[in-house]
Amino acid sequence: MKVEQIYTGCLAQGAYYIVSEGEAAIIDPLREIKPYTDRAKKDGVKIKYIFETHFHADFVSGHIDLAKATGATIVYGPTAQTGFESHQAKDQEVFQIGKIELKVLHTPGHTMESSCYLLLDEQGKENAVFTGDTLFIGDVGRPDLAQKAAHRTQEELAGLLFDSLRTKVMTLPDDVLVYPAHGAGSACGKHMSKETVSTIGEQKKTNYALRSDMTKAEFIKEVTDGLLPAPAYFPLNVKMNQQGPESIDKVLKRANHPLTPVEFEETANETGALILDTRPAPQFAASFIPNAINIGIDGGFAPWVGTLIPDILQPILLITEEGKEEEVATRLARVGYDHTIGYLSGGIKAWMAAGKEADQVDHISAQDFISYHTQDKIVDVRTAEEFDKGHLAVAENIPLDGLNDHMNSLSKQEPLYIHCASGYRSMIAASMLKARGFDQVINIDGGYEALQKIR
Repeated sequence: MKVEQIYTGCLAQGAYYIVSEGEAAIIDPLREIKPYTDRAKKDGVKIKYIFETHFHADFVSGHIDLAKATGATIVYGPTAQTGFESHQAKDQEVFQIGKIELKVLHTPGHTMESSCYLLLDEQGKENAVFTGDTLFIGDVGRPDLAQKAAHRTQEELAGLLFDSLRTKVMTLPDDVLVYPAHGAGSACGKHMSKETVSTIGEQKKTNYALRSDMTKAEFIKEVTDGLLPAPAYFPLNVKMNQQGPESIDKVLKRANHPLTPVEFEETANETGALILDTRPAPQFAASFIPNAINIGIDGGFAPWVGTLIPDILQPILLITEEGKEEEVATRLARVGYDHTIGYLSGGIKAWMAAGKEADQVDHISAQDFISYHTQDKIVDVRTAEEFDKGHLAVAENIPLDGLNDHMNSLSKQEPLYIHCASGYRSMIAASMLKARGFDQVINIDGGYEALQKIR
């Protein structure tokens, strides 16, 4: 028996590859299926089942493509209704993979179809549980995402989650391994640990939501308190996963369309495509195509795309670092942004060589800002929680995820000094402001971290 966690850091997502006696199962696969088919080929095994813990909101699953490529059966928990061929499992139903078994534990609460899969080893011993978004390391799944589909309030869903955890999960032996679908950084929970594996016993000791003395009312209050709004793309991803997304091969083929500077400009004008520049912030600041939005590939790329680009169907044109075009298109497709229609061949260097118009973001060191500009307009785009922990006295807090809604409160006639914690989010903000006609935007190098060292 072999269990491998395939963790994708940029999405804080864990998929699982399980093998026994020539047969394999995949749990919660990402959209690109090659990592799973390559592993199966290398091990000389057949992928028999694809288990989904629930209809994912934060990424698009590769279940359809993987089933077509391998002949595997797609399995969901009870109540799941799909627009494609799948097996709707019963609670406690058992699936054989070689000499091991996976047992379905229906655990509604995060969503109604949410299910965990209990791994029984060759001797029938309870070895591990794949908990999806029902139980995380240090947290549990948020109960507000499925309200509309379930026709229930978040409090009702939280109550179901309480019952599921206490009757199906906490009753497992303490040494059973816990393999969740997400870790720290995911928007599917509030207090997730950086650790991606634990045990039932450890979680009962350390997870606030599994306290033995906790009442259902206390659980509901604590789990629903302080939930941030879900990114706008979440329900769209759920719908894609329920109905079956377009093949990722078709999506990437459409994106793999190199354009000369002239073709790029013409395509942008004809289609109204969003120009997305995924280069690091310093490169973008030095020279960029007017109206381009910068969301760097090396930061929290997918969540910020989902938060700041509300139209998932909008055509997208890419400017990337050389050789990263397919990676960017793939990462966009993971969260359902399937309409990349091309990229600038040769990147910004080709644009400049063609004599095309370019813009830049002015910047200032933290030292110079403190010395000369502390009375100017300062916009802090960190979260309200970060801001409350410490901020410049005259700074205005406009969190990045709400910037689009607050631009009318800012003046285009005066300089705007922008900062976040270190520079990633402030460059996104600067690009958004520049695209909306704010010409006097100045980014503070190093953000609040650099400012703190001087104050």
